[in-house]
Amino acid sequence: MSLNIRYGVLLAATGLGALMSGCANEPMMSGDESFGASVRAARQAQTLNPAAPEKTSKTPGLDAQAAINAVGRYEDTFKTPPRSFEVLTIGTSPSGQ
Repeated sequence: MSLNIRYGVLLAATGLGALMSGCANEPMMSGDESFGASVRAARQAQTLNPAAPEKTSKTPGLDAQAAINAVGRYEDTFKTPPRSFEVLTIGTSPSGQ
């Protein structure tokens, strides 16, 4: 085998070994059953309603007609932009001094 082929094979084997070592699963620390308990407790404390996925009732919100009217009013603001207001300044000079 030539030197270039040997170098290529060695490089491919090294790269494959590095990739496979990244997939290795390190075993859980033995004797530490409370590992991750603080994260689980914090997540549980921040959950507003733990039974929410099982809840099948309707969520409160707008009825269909109110939503249609709101979207219509929103779209109308792009047809005629709202009137702008002039700022009234009292007691200031035009030069800013």
